[in-house]
Amino acid sequence: MYNITGVTQTFTMIKSEGTDARSLVSEKLSTAFLVVGGGLSGVCTAITAARKGLKVVLVQDRPVLGGNSSSEVRLWILGATSHMGNNNRWSREGGVVDEILVENTYRNKEGNALIFDTILLDKIAAEPNITLLLNTVVYEVHKSDKDTISSVKAFCSQNSIEYIIDAPLFCDASGDGIVGFLAGAAFRMGAESKEEFGEKFAPSVEYGELLGHSLYFYSKDTGKPVKFVAPDFALKDITKEIPRFKSFNAKEFGCKLWWLEYGGRLDTVHDTEKIKWELWRVVYGVWDYIKNSGEFPEAETMTLEWVGTIPGKRESRRFEGDYMLRQQDIVSQNTHTDAVAFGGWSIDLHPADGVFSEKPGCNQWHSKGIYQIPYRCLYSRNIKNLFFGGRIISASHVAFASTRVMATAAHVGQAVGMAAFIANKHKANPADLLPKNLMEDLQKELLKTGQHIPGLELADQEDLVQSAEISASSEYVLTELPLDILKTLDVSVAQMLPLDKGKVPKVTLHVESAVDTTLDIELRISGKSGNYTPDVVLEQQVLAIVPGENSLSIEFSAALAEDAYVFMVLHKNPSVKIYHSEHRITGVLSVFNLVNKAVSNYGKQTPAEDIGVDEFEFWCPQRRPEGHNLAIQVEPGLSKFTAENIKTGVYRPTTAPNAWVATLADAQPSINLKWDKEQKISTIELFFDTDYDHPMESVLMGHPENVMPFCVRNYEIKDGNGNLIYTKKDNYQTKNTIVLDQAVYTDSITINLAHPSQNTPAALFSVRCH
Repeated sequence: MYNITGVTQTFTMIKSEGTDARSLVSEKLSTAFLVVGGGLSGVCTAITAARKGLKVVLVQDRPVLGGNSSSEVRLWILGATSHMGNNNRWSREGGVVDEILVENTYRNKEGNALIFDTILLDKIAAEPNITLLLNTVVYEVHKSDKDTISSVKAFCSQNSIEYIIDAPLFCDASGDGIVGFLAGAAFRMGAESKEEFGEKFAPSVEYGELLGHSLYFYSKDTGKPVKFVAPDFALKDITKEIPRFKSFNAKEFGCKLWWLEYGGRLDTVHDTEKIKWELWRVVYGVWDYIKNSGEFPEAETMTLEWVGTIPGKRESRRFEGDYMLRQQDIVSQNTHTDAVAFGGWSIDLHPADGVFSEKPGCNQWHSKGIYQIPYRCLYSRNIKNLFFGGRIISASHVAFASTRVMATAAHVGQAVGMAAFIANKHKANPADLLPKNLMEDLQKELLKTGQHIPGLELADQEDLVQSAEISASSEYVLTELPLDILKTLDVSVAQMLPLDKGKVPKVTLHVESAVDTTLDIELRISGKSGNYTPDVVLEQQVLAIVPGENSLSIEFSAALAEDAYVFMVLHKNPSVKIYHSEHRITGVLSVFNLVNKAVSNYGKQTPAEDIGVDEFEFWCPQRRPEGHNLAIQVEPGLSKFTAENIKTGVYRPTTAPNAWVATLADAQPSINLKWDKEQKISTIELFFDTDYDHPMESVLMGHPENVMPFCVRNYEIKDGNGNLIYTKKDNYQTKNTIVLDQAVYTDSITINLAHPSQNTPAALFSVRCH
């Protein structure tokens, strides 16, 4: 007896005589959309399509979901936020991938890869429109004509069932592009020359044309001596074989040793098993060196807890769409009318010889901000009904070096899932969406989910909030961030402030010093609207500091041509101590001219030669509990946090906070929506601040809190008669969708919120009603 989904079944004995041959048990599945590949991109693709009503089959060749982010590989998820080591403020990817990362941080802030597996499985299992096939490998593609796929064949190693799956639309998010390859889709492997796309960063033959694979390991301190005897196949002499052996230490493990990389000179598809064995040799050789060389006495009580059994792949095939993203799109942040996603990771190339190379393990060059990814990169140029997701989208080798990371791939996957919905609705193929009306439909549907597309705002005519009169119990005006903490100015700091165009307000600072000295101050903005690279100096001042307490009132003569974030830069002076504030406000941030070696940030990006990238400084936040705002007074105060902001179609700070923020003195903050006549309301959507600046790495690193300090935890919604419509306790998610059991007929609703803390006022990016 065994139980499946609550139904008790009885197994009956089978007796079969011997035969010459047998066929596999075969099952035929028909679906609206087939997604091959259950990495983060495929997961987000499938969920996005399923939530729009499409029947989806998700085929994954591994026993768990997540690909490189799963417990089988254990690489942290990153994207445009880049470990908070670049100038991409508030750039964590939105939509489903944000929902997953926020959920993981809430349940699993310590970064346990096994728990992350369960979160992905939970998300898929919660979608009734998704049929999930794990341990199932696609090995054959059938076509109805030379440029149209009709079905695929796949085999599950665990139940010995062959699946024949037909669909009108397919997405290959398999990493190596198995469906595209078998279908005959145009692809590339290896790097383009500098001349093909004019990419100055295209690698030389000596550097190599492919990124290799990596294999990670975990160690554990047992508290008592542990012996390690290396397997015979382990690399014997690390100090001779691996040029960067001096970088090893007993405390770093997992994807912190991402540079244990190999395979860039081989076929990164068909030589994967060979590459894996070489990486095993390296990993066990590294651990032998750490344990037995005598160089690491602290490793005496440590044991090797886990070693990956499959390598994390970086690069193999890249498929051709109607457009190939290239270096200039990333560096110049080119705009595309068919933009559906964004990227922001550095252009991150690695030497093909990997861990055996004399060269640095990576060669990262950042752009000054995030860049658009066009829809034309997400489908095959010659197979009509085939989408691409993940690292195999249509991009040059150089551009791929940025788009390949998982959070970007997931964000792209969401665009594919929504495109499949639009295509299914119109009985169209992927390329057919390019006519303007369908592309606008796609972009609108993505924006409604919280997917950020740089330069676009949601215009939703069906949203009842757009016709409502908005009022609030209070609106925050930034006049003062109180004096709480005194810190030495041993690193340059900049306070980012959202200003209206026109004259810059007066700012007052409070500092202390034991000696006579000076404080160098600059007022900067970004040369490109929407960027946060302070590369334009508007004004410079040098202020005299006397021993003791100093109150510095700074009058600026500069004026802004447009609304923008300004950076009030205070250059480091260890003789000065400056007051900071415990108050954290949505859309207000301090940044620092720091070094973050994890992403090749050394305070300033300075290319030694003309490789087509910019020179600029890095001004990045500090992770909490650090990263306090400066304690300042502003005159006149900044009125950028009004209730009308909930009507904007952008759900994160851009050139402004884009949020309603209540005052901390408001004991019961509320916002009211009033209509001229009674409205029928069935669904209410709220977007809260879960700190899009925090990267939320999924494994290994850990996080200071499991709920973002800006996020409203408790709220209630009432109708015009004061009747309670909905109440929520302990919220931690960005987007709250409230589907009412019965529609409400009312001429107003009021949302009452509780402040997240005594130092952080309640904030709300958006309310939508339908």
